[in-house]
Amino acid sequence: MHAIVFSPRAEKVRAFFADVLGMPSADAGGGWLIFALPPAELAVHPAEGESRHELYLMCDDIHTTLAELRGKGAEVAREVSDQGWGLLAAIRLPDGSEFPIYQPRHPSPLQP
Repeated sequence: MHAIVFSPRAEKVRAFFADVLGMPSADAGGGWLIFALPPAELAVHPAEGESRHELYLMCDDIHTTLAELRGKGAEVAREVSDQGWGLLAAIRLPDGSEFPIYQPRHPSPLQP
């Protein structure tokens, strides 16, 4: 799967992904970093109205992860809330947008 984050401050967001989130990358040329993603999941939910797509970071322990990210200078845009299916929060990207992050409680095809 290839996911894309569009941003008017793409260089700063790329640096955030590399330096704060610690995501490994390859330079596809001209500073266009392509980031490696860990194993991923894809879910399809019913929706009323138009189709849409959402992108979330996942972690095993949201409180530890958010503490580590704060220690690297990340801003937590939304504190942890219990959604039943998982614990949800959001971090702020350098362009001001929010990037959701959650600790799932649902079964995962990635877990043995």
